[in-house]
Amino acid sequence: MSDLPRKAVTRTAKLAALPIGFAGRATWGLGKRIGGKSAEIVGRELQQRTAEQLFRTLGELKGGAMKLGQALSVFESALPEEVAGPYRAALTKLQEAAPPMPTRTVHSVLAERIGENWQDLFAEFEDRPSAAASIGQVHRATWHDGREVAVKVQYPGAGEALLSDLNQLSRFARLLGPLVPGLDVKPLITELRDRVSEELDYGLEAQAQQAHAEEFSDDPDVLIPAVVHQCEQVLVTEWIDGTPLSEVVAHGTQEQRDRAGQLLARFLFSGPARTGLLHADPHPGNFRLLPDGRNGWRLGVLDFGTVDRLPDGLPVPIGDSLRLALEDRAEEVYELLRGEGFVKESRSLDPDAVLDYLLPIIEPARVDAFTFTRSWIRSQAARIADPRSPAHQLGKQLNLPPSYLLIHRVTLSTIGVLCQLGATVRLRDELEEWLPGFVPEAEAEEEAEEESAAEA
Repeated sequence: MSDLPRKAVTRTAKLAALPIGFAGRATWGLGKRIGGKSAEIVGRELQQRTAEQLFRTLGELKGGAMKLGQALSVFESALPEEVAGPYRAALTKLQEAAPPMPTRTVHSVLAERIGENWQDLFAEFEDRPSAAASIGQVHRATWHDGREVAVKVQYPGAGEALLSDLNQLSRFARLLGPLVPGLDVKPLITELRDRVSEELDYGLEAQAQQAHAEEFSDDPDVLIPAVVHQCEQVLVTEWIDGTPLSEVVAHGTQEQRDRAGQLLARFLFSGPARTGLLHADPHPGNFRLLPDGRNGWRLGVLDFGTVDRLPDGLPVPIGDSLRLALEDRAEEVYELLRGEGFVKESRSLDPDAVLDYLLPIIEPARVDAFTFTRSWIRSQAARIADPRSPAHQLGKQLNLPPSYLLIHRVTLSTIGVLCQLGATVRLRDELEEWLPGFVPEAEAEEEAEEESAAEA
């Protein structure tokens, strides 16, 4: 029997209580103001109560509800401070922890999936989970050969709960708007729902993780734990220690923040080039900072349940259009975007206006080093979200082709994490090294020949 509260009526009622609760608190706030409390104090109390309910509901339900909460947590840096402040602690909790399932359920799943003698595979097994996430939880253990391992156990009924939650949340995504002002929630929910079957398949996850582990096995900057054992609903991988990125966001030194940001950008752009896969769940709970790499730190990467399969690496038009935009070649940028489907055939836009829309967003690639801040991303969000702005009007006329949807979300999420870190990153270095098309082909060939000659 599942320990997820998964009966459709129960889950729907809990999810429906989010927007209803918000409306109820707004009425409560009006009463407080009539009673003499200032609007600022009442507003703070309202936001704090909303954040507490949001975390409690999404965390308790796990499944798709918590998945949405984790996805939203990386965007909090784009919200105005008066809105983001009360939500930050509640949402970032979802990056690391959720209420665990009982020990008896964990043992039952292991017995059913691995066998009644499952304990023979482990020298030690900690019943208390070290982490609990949206569809499963992780236990620390010692494999029979002495290796420290992480045992990921999927919640019984997780698939049913995941789909049910996301379907329900999609129905009243508009009502969730006041909980996360400035974000369009519905497309995010749709994209999460489209990835459900992959996320639940630990076989696919094991393949993706092992491909990364082998490719990065000797990498001085990135550590991927190898897969030890996999079966339905259970995945055993090597254990890695380190500081969760969420703790670096909260308490890290500037040196740690800058190094974590650089390594995160490096992994984002190098992964597809080296493995043909894009890690598509870049929230801070999936990364660790380890003090044993080049320049003092290395990035540990976890959870390959959601990946984008890009056998040829990131699409060349991304690099081409970014390079052309930085060179202020508006006509060529426009024609490239039209050819890729970002501008529909039925529309005719001003190429200079399109370039003006893009330039502030790609500012980090224009300079040698860029400091990502919450104030910068808020200014971008405000510019695009303001209905009165030209950027908002032009943005509504652009199109996001399906093949770019996941790449777009991963890029935005990664930028959100970099802004949470407040990291200074040499992004251009990573783009020149790993993004196809960013360096002109002739120049790239010349550099490759020079490198070969130097090695010889």
